[in-house]
Amino acid sequence: MSRAEPARQPEQHRGTGPEELTVAEAMAVQDRLRPRADLVGPGPRRPATVAGLDVAYAADGDLLAAAVTVLDAATLEVVDQAVSVGRPAFGYVPGLFAFRELPALLAALDRLTTRPELLLCDGHGLAHPRRFGLACHLGVVTGLPAIGVGKTPLVGEWTGPGPRRGDAAPLVDAGEVVGRVLRTRDGVKPVFVSVGHRMDLDNAVDQVLALTPRYRLPETTRTADRLCRDTLAAAAPAAAELVGTAPAGTGGASPNGHPAPAERARHRPGHPGPRR
Repeated sequence: MSRAEPARQPEQHRGTGPEELTVAEAMAVQDRLRPRADLVGPGPRRPATVAGLDVAYAADGDLLAAAVTVLDAATLEVVDQAVSVGRPAFGYVPGLFAFRELPALLAALDRLTTRPELLLCDGHGLAHPRRFGLACHLGVVTGLPAIGVGKTPLVGEWTGPGPRRGDAAPLVDAGEVVGRVLRTRDGVKPVFVSVGHRMDLDNAVDQVLALTPRYRLPETTRTADRLCRDTLAAAAPAAAELVGTAPAGTGGASPNGHPAPAERARHRPGHPGPRR
């Protein structure tokens, strides 16, 4: 049996964002939003468009680039994309990555011209120590169906899966099935799939398999990863100009589920709004 390595969490860390949340306050936000996550779905079976979301960090951790790529689900061609560059909105605290990355991801989502029907996060949803990972948080805030696809697990134990593409095994934590360990390529390390919002687990696995025709990771993740890395590389020379500026995306919706004051007038529920 395999199991996730436990992560140590500091007792206190002040965020760098406008709300200056403590770890305890951030956990309270998770507790408040968790009941809003729809873990039943079933969610879209044949979405026309699927978005991948990813974040890249500079070596010193003081600059990030968030990227969203929207793919045609049938052709896997990129039909829209957007980025946001700035500073992390929260400290590096295991289990609270959403507070670090969500403002920038929401800002990138708000710049899209195509509304995706499904979000795939490079991270976790239910398979999270507090059962509210980035995919849950992002789904609840935007109202969009969301799936978490992690390269490594945050929690849980599993046996298997088999060696063939499509083989899967339950990811179990504290006696609860929180996701599925899925083999997307023959003989290649599996990925860790969990429900985020408005999806069921079987459908989430089907969507991930449809998005991995050639490689281990979904095409949504691969395209978003390239875009955020390229964006970060281009932005790095100008990083000094960001000193003293607000964190990325602070003009959009905040991680507590409410639009920022300046944005409330144009934020619409269900709109893809202004690690994990």
